[in-house]
Amino acid sequence: MSQKQIHSTIHVNALNSGYVNSHILFGVDFEAKEKEITVIVGPNGSGKSTLLKSIFGLCNVYSGEINYQGISIAGLSPHEVARKKIAYLPQVNNVFKNLTIKENLTMASYTLDAKQQSTRLPEIFEMFPILKKYEKSKADTLSGGERQMLAMAMALIRQPKVMLFDEPTASLSPKLADEVLSKIKQMRDDFGITIILVEQNVKRALKMGDYVYLLANGKGVFKGKSEELLSHPELGKLYLGIN
Repeated sequence: MSQKQIHSTIHVNALNSGYVNSHILFGVDFEAKEKEITVIVGPNGSGKSTLLKSIFGLCNVYSGEINYQGISIAGLSPHEVARKKIAYLPQVNNVFKNLTIKENLTMASYTLDAKQQSTRLPEIFEMFPILKKYEKSKADTLSGGERQMLAMAMALIRQPKVMLFDEPTASLSPKLADEVLSKIKQMRDDFGITIILVEQNVKRALKMGDYVYLLANGKGVFKGKSEELLSHPELGKLYLGIN
């Protein structure tokens, strides 16, 4: 085990993965440091979501390493990964639409005992006051932004150490997108959660991120500080449409 892996919350080395017979990622290296926001960007079809799903056990890993705090998690099932305090928020189907907000949060906190649940719920409502306002309403009555807040709250209530976000602002208005991204930053700042963020709102995500990985055609093209990619005219224009 290398010192680099010990200091990384998530460390991926030479990852080849995909779905059944569809090979998506080719030799990808990646790391997310503790209590930082690591942003993954790239054009559509570049493998961004596949990298998140590979970490969470939702893809076929053909070869390579995926380590969490120095321990291999490659090949574990999603529920085994979740029990290691890693939360994954997919872009869609991330709440129970026919349940109320409070019922959703109760379902999400199944791993906590009654005392922990009673403590965590007020903390969640303090961070997401809109959910407290509508706690008895069904999730399918919420707006897109409110539903995303509920999905974030459901993950947060389990006290994760790492949160994987797959395009959390998709289909949201610019104002709601900013609110969601601000909440993600607050999770890092207030709770010390390591954030891995796949996001198409590139400029906004890079400005809030500590480190960035650029993928294209299933391979790593760039890694470095967010401001370095923002100031790199060739890469930004070629892969991200940044002028």
